[in-house]
Amino acid sequence: MFKDKTALVIGATSGIGEATAREFGREGARVVVAGRRADRGEAVASGIREAGGEAIFIRCDAAEEQSIVELIGAASDRCGRIEFAVNTPAKEMPAGRLADKTAADFDEAFAVSVRGIFLAMKYEIQHMLAHGGGAIVNVGSTASHSAFPTAAIYTAAKHAMLGLTKAASLEYIKDGVRINAVAPGPVVTEMLERFMSSAGVTAEQAGSSTPIGRSGRPEEIAKAIVWMCSPAASYVVGHSLIVDGGSTVA
Repeated sequence: MFKDKTALVIGATSGIGEATAREFGREGARVVVAGRRADRGEAVASGIREAGGEAIFIRCDAAEEQSIVELIGAASDRCGRIEFAVNTPAKEMPAGRLADKTAADFDEAFAVSVRGIFLAMKYEIQHMLAHGGGAIVNVGSTASHSAFPTAAIYTAAKHAMLGLTKAASLEYIKDGVRINAVAPGPVVTEMLERFMSSAGVTAEQAGSSTPIGRSGRPEEIAKAIVWMCSPAASYVVGHSLIVDGGSTVA
């Protein structure tokens, strides 16, 4: 489905981003694995190649504009046109009520989860406009759609990210750039484990209250993301696909 096409995944050194990079590799895409941790990124790219795929790692800090500029330039130089981009930058923080948080907490969360997504989209869109279009998927959260106590800043950041996604999708769809989001519920990742640990529970326990009765796996979210990039989703624009085991229905 993705043979001879390039997929860029920012935040691909762990969790949902890593699973998405591997899924693109299985589907035949050239994968650009991007993230801050060079050891993990090289391992992910190596794993894709060992499985018969094509992948490279490029170090990138999504909170730094110049880093994003250099990433898009290097990816284009080495792989040509980037048809698909997946943006997973996010910043969690320990559980706690709003009045106990600081302005620095707020700034740190928004620098990654909102500014990082904005910067990634800005330069991905510029590249795609110059190369015939493409598809972008931003990874949000069910916190993009509802509120979570003890996670007010995270909830606000995810709402803001979804606003960016929806507005950009309307601005660029007639130029051939299709933009959407995926909103996972509780998924067993390092980030969720850190947050839940601060609240005194595990990531698995967090999923026990979902209608499906468990937390999700990164691979399950990855398949939804890759589908959103595929021709099968060609009429899906500005949508946030909730993948949460039924929590928002219950």
